[in-house]
Amino acid sequence: MKTKLIIFGITGDLSRRKLLPVLNGIVERGDVQELSILGVSRRDVDVRQLVTESTGSDSLVSMTSVFTMSLDNADDYVRLKEHVALQEDEQALVYLSVPPTTVADIVDYLGKAGMNGKNVKILFEKPFGIDLASAKSFVERTGAYFEESQMYRIDHYAAKEIAQEVVRVRTADDAARTWGNGSIEAVDIIASEKIGIEGRGIFYEETGALRDFVQGHLMQLLALVLMDMHEPFDTDHLAERRYKALERIEPAVPADTVRAQYDGYREEAENPGSTTETFVSMPLVSNDPQWHGVPLRLTTGKSLDQKRSAIIIRYKDGSKQVFEEGKPMDEQSRIPDAYERIFLEAIAGNKHLFTTSPEILRSWEIVTPVQEAWKKNQTPLKTYAQGSSIDQILG
Repeated sequence: MKTKLIIFGITGDLSRRKLLPVLNGIVERGDVQELSILGVSRRDVDVRQLVTESTGSDSLVSMTSVFTMSLDNADDYVRLKEHVALQEDEQALVYLSVPPTTVADIVDYLGKAGMNGKNVKILFEKPFGIDLASAKSFVERTGAYFEESQMYRIDHYAAKEIAQEVVRVRTADDAARTWGNGSIEAVDIIASEKIGIEGRGIFYEETGALRDFVQGHLMQLLALVLMDMHEPFDTDHLAERRYKALERIEPAVPADTVRAQYDGYREEAENPGSTTETFVSMPLVSNDPQWHGVPLRLTTGKSLDQKRSAIIIRYKDGSKQVFEEGKPMDEQSRIPDAYERIFLEAIAGNKHLFTTSPEILRSWEIVTPVQEAWKKNQTPLKTYAQGSSIDQILG
C-alpha cells in the first residue's frame, strides 16, 4: 500500500532535526516502499535545500513536495484534500509537528474538510493537555471526527530502547513475568539531564518538569514495569495492559513529592519570581495486591550531574537490574531511533507504541493532587546547585 506522509510544520525544528533525517535513513535502507512526503507550510519552501540541509543527502528530494496553505483557513484544507487525492488503496499519515495549542484546531479543520476517511491516520505529540480538564477536552475534540483507531498519540519514550528492552525481558524471562512484592524491594525510574532549559524559557515556564516528563514519559515506563504478565502476551493488547497498571496506581501525595529548581533558572527564564520546577521526585504506590508495599519513584531533573534514562529494579536479595538507554544488550546491534520505530509502526498500522486516551486521562488523574497543591504553593520549592546529584537534592 502506498503511504502519503503529510507533515504539518515541515520547516520546523523537530522536522529538520529528527523527522527528515529519520525518514532519510528509512528510505535509504529500503524499510518502506511506495512512500511520498508532502510538507505543509505557510510559505514557499525550496524542497531540495530543506532536505539536503536537514539530512545531508538528496535521497528524499524526488519524493518530497510542499503544499502552501494557511492553517486557520477552512477552504485551504479542502484544497489540501483535493491535492492529496487519496485513493482507496492508499493511506495518509498526517504528522502534526506544530505547537500544541494548534493541534486540536487542525484536527477539526481536517475533519470538516472530509479528510478523515478510514485510510487516514493522525500522528501527534505530547503534551496532551496541561491538566486533567484540558486533557479531557483535547480527547473529546480530537475524537469528534476521527476514531481512536486512527489516532497515533506519540510518546517517544515508549519507542525508546529502554522501553523495548523491558517488554522483551518481561515476555521472555519467567522471573520478570511475575515481578512484584515477592521478589522486588523497590522500583526507581529516572530521566536526568546535564543541560538546563537551553534558551527555552517561555516553553519551560508553561510546562515544567512534571508535565514535561513525569505525567507522560516516566508514567509510561512505570506502566510497563507494573503491567500484569500472567496471561499470554501479544503486542496488540499492550496498551490495555499499561492502562490497567495505571488504574491501580494511587494518586500522588503532594507532601511526599519533591519539587525543586536549579540555581540560575529564574535568570534564564527571565522570570524573577518563577516557581516552575526543574526537578521532580514523585513516590507512588500501587493498590494491585501483586505490588502492595513496593515503593515506586519517578524522578526527573535538569542541570544535574549526569544525563541518564534508567529503570532500576532493586530485588530483596540485594541485587538489582538496570535498564538503561544507550546501553543495548548486544553492543554490536544498531539501536533504532525512537522516531524510526514510530514511523515504521504507524505505517504498518501497529499501535502498541502509542498511548491511548484512557492512559492519558489516568496519568493526569494520578498527578492532579500534586498540580493542585503546587498551584496553591502548599508544598515548598527547593533549590539546588547546577550539577547536583539526585541524592544531594533529596538529602
